[in-house]
Amino acid sequence: MARPRNKTNARYTRDAERLVALSLALNGSGSRVEDRYWEREIETLLGKLLHAGQDGAVEAALDALLETDAGGYEILVEQAETLSESTFMEKDGESYDVLLVVAPVVAWTRFTIPSGRIRQESLDALSAHLHGHILAADVRLALASELYSVDQMPRSFSATLQWLTRLGARALELPVPRSTLASSDVPNLLADTRYVVGAVAVPRGKPVFRWQEGVGAAGPAAATTGRDECLDAWVAQATPIFADLLPGCGFECLLPDAYYVNNREADRRVRPLSMQAAVSWIETALNMPPAQLRAVIAGCGETDIEEYRVGFTARNRNDVIYGATWPVFGRDDDTEESPTIEQIASILKELGVDDIRRLPGLMPLEFCEDCGAPYFPNPLGEMVHAEPPEEADTSPTHFH
Repeated sequence: MARPRNKTNARYTRDAERLVALSLALNGSGSRVEDRYWEREIETLLGKLLHAGQDGAVEAALDALLETDAGGYEILVEQAETLSESTFMEKDGESYDVLLVVAPVVAWTRFTIPSGRIRQESLDALSAHLHGHILAADVRLALASELYSVDQMPRSFSATLQWLTRLGARALELPVPRSTLASSDVPNLLADTRYVVGAVAVPRGKPVFRWQEGVGAAGPAAATTGRDECLDAWVAQATPIFADLLPGCGFECLLPDAYYVNNREADRRVRPLSMQAAVSWIETALNMPPAQLRAVIAGCGETDIEEYRVGFTARNRNDVIYGATWPVFGRDDDTEESPTIEQIASILKELGVDDIRRLPGLMPLEFCEDCGAPYFPNPLGEMVHAEPPEEADTSPTHFH
């Protein structure tokens, strides 16, 4: 799976050079025996860097590989993700696998999507349903007490590892390391993701998830619960809890799973909902039905398309009244066989927006210097600030 990432311009150090060389060596390996050797070398160096909070060397190596060798890049980013979302811990002489997990919710609203502290009774109920429908036997679990926005999640591999270490220690009732993670503001979006975050610990080699249990076994020990059944049970039990946590919101529960893969899946699922929420908000707040709208779609980035931006205008005007973004997650996410711009256009047509303009070429990823908001394309091919009419009530409100 291609993993999204923007170039960082981190300094290319000796450690970065060695990470590149090791990743290329693993990519060229001809056997599993050789694979394991290079994997151990990469794990040793990555482990040293991440525990020391030295993400710069890792980012510089990824920058270099992203430009020169896609296979080596995939190898290094997979290793960095693995080592920051999973680890081993010891308690009472026994070794445990520890994994960072998230239970994502994709939400949309005309109001404000809540985040912040989860009441203890809700946290206890979520924990019980995770044990009852998602996690395997013998798994220990610790949940963070916040409902997180993606903007509050760690921004680096080492920060993710620190989160894992703290929650893993709680799961095993070990001393919890001090946190140095800073809090972030949550932008007010009409469609966004929210996450329940936790760490699970299980004796080394034991299954973590219910769908792992009994696979390949014969007789009564054979697996009877797959991912789909686990998701159905989770949705049935967790929906009332999230309805209480997200008043005034529509939402969809995703299957709880490992940290990185679920972040990417939630990001993918929220993209079409952001278009739906934008059209709905314009109709409600500005009294403009979809048939009166024009949508202008532009691919934006530095050298390749990193995201599509959609500017909404009245059909007979060039002023952008609202905008929405559609991130692109890697090369495989935007192909000639299934061009993203046509996916966006198809969704907008289904929503009733018939006047759609596709701008050719690559537009800059521009943001407002004053407020940080992204610029959106207008029908003239310019990137501009979205400005709703003065008479519109655009202030975010909380649902009561």
